[in-house]
Amino acid sequence: MSVPCVAVDRERGESVRSRLAGADALDGDHQIAVEDDTIYIPVSGRDRVPADLADRVVERDAAARDRPTTPAEILGYEPSLERLGDIVIVDEDDDERARDIADAVMAADLPCDTVLNRASPIEGELRVRRWDVLAGNGTETVHREYGHEFALDVAEVYFSPRLATERNRVVEQVGAGESAVDMFAGVGPYAVPMASRGADVVACDLNERAVEYLRENAERNGVADRVTAIAGDVREIADEYADTADRLVMNLPHSAEEFLETAVTLAGDDCVVHYYDIQHEDDPFGPGRRAVEAAAGDDYAVEVEAERVVRSYAPHEYNVCLDVRLTRAEG
Repeated sequence: MSVPCVAVDRERGESVRSRLAGADALDGDHQIAVEDDTIYIPVSGRDRVPADLADRVVERDAAARDRPTTPAEILGYEPSLERLGDIVIVDEDDDERARDIADAVMAADLPCDTVLNRASPIEGELRVRRWDVLAGNGTETVHREYGHEFALDVAEVYFSPRLATERNRVVEQVGAGESAVDMFAGVGPYAVPMASRGADVVACDLNERAVEYLRENAERNGVADRVTAIAGDVREIADEYADTADRLVMNLPHSAEEFLETAVTLAGDDCVVHYYDIQHEDDPFGPGRRAVEAAAGDDYAVEVEAERVVRSYAPHEYNVCLDVRLTRAEG
């Protein structure tokens, strides 16, 4: 059967396969094939392939892949599961149902060391939650996303694998030589890839444990020389890094507005701000746009370059991102 495949040199095969997996673009129904020095990786659609690989897509006959036993086949229904490294996360209020799902996950042909169930909502200033360990014995893992590795402990830091596509969208805009500030950096899922593209990144977070992982992840991915990791409130370093940023990431959607004055202080003469927000569906982008304009005042011209719904957050509410260019006013 002819299917779209990304064709790359064999030595790039694993890194490209990892990127495609991070973009949810892999076709799990067909086998990867190698011919001479080229590897052919089946994809689920041309539109899911990252832009820089689009010209590598070819049509090719691919053998069907034997499907492994899945938790759904064992349970008789499709459970809601989320993968994070070698951890599988379920979200069940019913303890018995949660344990049935965990048993099925561990019995299935699914690479997994640990199954966790959410035991609380995200809580506190550090945005972490409690977990029930249903199988396995730990909450630490290494998550792979678009060719990068991130060590983390889900009980000590905030991390959402669901935002992988959005993070990659931002990262692909970054150019070599940029000065970027990730104002709420976590374990580095924006900061590390931005540094991999040649940016010099200042990455700040209140969670000291997250910053420890951030430093480890910068080392793990070979960009420690381009990442300055700082534990603390970004407002406390604004004067030190004032007027330097070509790019700012503000991924703290519930309260990013409180940090817009700091963002304006950090911004250089021409700065792109990735501003994340939670708003009602009736006007998802207007409040953020007006907040940025108010903070910029007469100091900067404000141009909204992109408005994006990242995901549904709650009934009638969206998690959104505005890409906003601040250009310093003359005089």
